[in-house]
Amino acid sequence: MIERLTHPASDADVRGLARLLRDAIDSGAAASFLATLTQEAAEEWWRATLASARAGAVFLVAREPAPGGSGSVDAGAIVGTVQMHPTWEPNQPHRADIAKLLVHRRARRQGLGARLMQRIEEEARRAGFTLLTLDTKRGEAADHLYRRLGWTVVGTIPRFALNTDGITPHDAVLFYKDLRP
Repeated sequence: MIERLTHPASDADVRGLARLLRDAIDSGAAASFLATLTQEAAEEWWRATLASARAGAVFLVAREPAPGGSGSVDAGAIVGTVQMHPTWEPNQPHRADIAKLLVHRRARRQGLGARLMQRIEEEARRAGFTLLTLDTKRGEAADHLYRRLGWTVVGTIPRFALNTDGITPHDAVLFYKDLRP
């Protein structure tokens, strides 16, 4: 189930988002952090990000469903997320940035990333945004996902950031999507 994260987020949701971020980093995802990220630091980052979000920002989460409607140890756990941040620039009221599409390893290859992206695009349209932008690590699953979902490649920036090892640089691909009808 995909839903908007309620504000203020509960402590349990902040912990769940932090666990999701750490899982992404542990699997080598380019999500701005190094492998040394602790649970506490991840929770602090989420609290700060949620608290400082501009008006109109959207945080979506996907929760683990209960199998067959029965209780599960992981039922309700956050297994995916994506963010939309309206730009701050006064001359770009039509644009928002998409950030931190994360899907837990146990929920990958089931279409959750695509569903999160489709939902955040719907949220953007409802909010009146006509242009979305994002960047991702070249060659990774997200790179292929965005292309498949109709995002347009602007270009590639070599050695844009370091991999989670803190040593090896990777390239970033910049994308945009025009939401006008």
